[in-house]
Amino acid sequence: MSNDGVNKGRRRFLVASTSVVGAVGAVGAAVPFVASWNPSAKAKAAGAPVKVDISKLEVGQQMIVEWRGKPVWVVKRSDEMIANLEKMNEVVADPFSEKPQQPDYIPKEATRSLKPDVAVMVGICTHLGCSPTYRPEVGPADLGSDWLGGFFCPCHGSRFDLSGRVYKGVPAPTNLVIPPHSYLDDNTIVVGVDKETA
Repeated sequence: MSNDGVNKGRRRFLVASTSVVGAVGAVGAAVPFVASWNPSAKAKAAGAPVKVDISKLEVGQQMIVEWRGKPVWVVKRSDEMIANLEKMNEVVADPFSEKPQQPDYIPKEATRSLKPDVAVMVGICTHLGCSPTYRPEVGPADLGSDWLGGFFCPCHGSRFDLSGRVYKGVPAPTNLVIPPHSYLDDNTIVVGVDKETA
């Protein structure tokens, strides 16, 4: 059989084209396989720990991070804010966190925190799941002269102090939830990892 009628340039082009298409197909198959080794967004949302750098958080400021699809608030409290928490014991419904809204290793005291000046809590109202607003100012006109700072839920009027303790006589039944968390160092919080297992 003779190869006189074969176009060698065309043959080389077809072989090269087929090789390129095969290589692209192999890479296309490998990318999803390799990507499957990383945790999915669903897995991360299911509870993967979140590191929070609080080194630039100023006194009186709040930062919001996401953990398990929920907002987690981190608030840097001043000495005055911490002192005002004791004054709220008569105003809040559960001053010593008797209802289980926090891990056992969080002190059942006014600060509800591992460090008195840093509050960590889930930013979802315990009434119907709205997200309260951070209102750190003392005595604003719309909240009254007895307001010493805290969180106000605009949906149904629930109020919480700067430790997330619920006021008496509001729709929310319990204090804001404190998520499991621990400190890697003075400026790094890991939300989603218990203090005991850190």
